Amino acid sequence: MNKEKIVLFGNGQMAETAHVYLNYDSPFEVVAFCVDRQYQSEGAYRGLPLVAFEDVENQYSPSEFDMFIPMSAKAVNTVREAKFNQAKSKGYKLVSYISPRAHVCPETHIGENCFIFENNVIQPFAKIGDNCILWSGNHIGHHSTIGPHCFVASHVVISGRVNVGSNCYFGVNSTVRDGITIASRCTIGAGALIMRDTEENQVYMGLPGKRLPQRSDEVDII
Repeated sequence: MNKEKIVLFGNGQMAETAHVYLNYDSPFEVVAFCVDRQYQSEGAYRGLPLVAFEDVENQYSPSEFDMFIPMSAKAVNTVREAKFNQAKSKGYKLVSYISPRAHVCPETHIGENCFIFENNVIQPFAKIGDNCILWSGNHIGHHSTIGPHCFVASHVVISGRVNVGSNCYFGVNSTVRDGITIASRCTIGAGALIMRDTEENQVYMGLPGKRLPQRSDEVDII
C-alpha cells in the first residue's frame, strides 16, 4: 500500500510520540521533520531530515506532501493554532491521526490536524473541530461539539450535548455534565467536575468546579 507522505512538525516529545504512532498504524509515511529555524540545531531528527519551517515548502512542496502538527496546549493552545494557520497559508493539507483502537461511531465529524489517541470513545453526532488533541481514554458524548484548537488530556468525560468553545484545555480525569457550555479559552483543571456553564478565559478547579481568580492565559496547564 502506498502511504501518504507527510512532514511532521517538531523535534520534541510531542513530535517524537506522534512519529511512533504514525509509524505503527497509520496510512502516513513521515519523510521529514520541520521546526522553526531558531530551534533547528541539527539537520536531522530520528533519522530523517530536519528542515526549517520558514522555507519547508521549498523542499517539500504542498502539492506533493501534507503536514501534521502535534504540539502542546501551551498558552491555551494558541501556539499550536498559530502554527496550524501558518501551515495552511503555505498551502499544506493538514492530516489527522485517528487511532484504529479508538471507537469512533458513525455520523461523527473530526476536523483537520487532530490527534486522536487509543481508547477514545466518540459517540454519534459528536463534532471535533480542527487542530484538537484527544489523549488516550476519553469519552465524548453524543451530540457534543468540541471547538477548534482544544486539548483533552486522558480519562476526561464530556457528556452528551456539551458545547465546548475554541482553545480549551481539559485536565486529566475532569468531567463535564450533560448540556453544559464551556466557553472559549477555558482551562478545566485535573479532576474538576463542571456542573454549570463557564465564562470565557477562566480557570476551574474542584468538586464541583469553581472559578479561580487567575485567567486561563495566566496559568500553566493544571
